[in-house]
Amino acid sequence: MARLKITLHKSVNSAKPNQVITVKTLGLKKIRQSVTMPDNPAVRGMIHTVRHLVTVEEISEEAQA
Repeated sequence: MARLKITLHKSVNSAKPNQVITVKTLGLKKIRQSVTMPDNPAVRGMIHTVRHLVTVEEISEEAQA
């Protein structure tokens, strides 16, 4: 199963409250911080909510080994 590398690129200072909560739920606290999450519909939905604040890269299983 593929994984996603999610990086916070913009501040959440002027974001809506639900977007701030979504960024925290993804595990992001600081700008340029990255997390690796599984590629599933729940994570994709969270990314869609904050797509203007984050960048996403798909990581294959071979790259992790």
